[in-house]
Amino acid sequence: MDDKITIYQKPTCSKCRATLAILDQSGRAFDSINYYEQPLTVELLRELVRKLNIPVRGLLRADEPLAQGSESLNDEALLQLMADNPDLIQRPIVVRGDNAVLGRPPENVSKLLAE
Repeated sequence: MDDKITIYQKPTCSKCRATLAILDQSGRAFDSINYYEQPLTVELLRELVRKLNIPVRGLLRADEPLAQGSESLNDEALLQLMADNPDLIQRPIVVRGDNAVLGRPPENVSKLLAE
């Protein structure tokens, strides 16, 4: 397994900060990507969904006002909506090799660190 660890996060998000703290305490090297400064493309979002092993809609923060009316959108339209509006993306997302977890709760990252 590729040992490279990457966290896609928003610095002002409490779950992101807690997950970053767990990664820091692990002593492992990781890349941190603020996806507000480095927007995620539709292609990357598609890849993250695959690694998370969830449906596209599982990555959507459906309670956000911008998500209202998205119920009828297909996967490609949802991916584009999330790429255009990063507030709609569940966070943080931690990737290690071909696996990923949502850091909700932050302790989910322990699964990746133990592999």
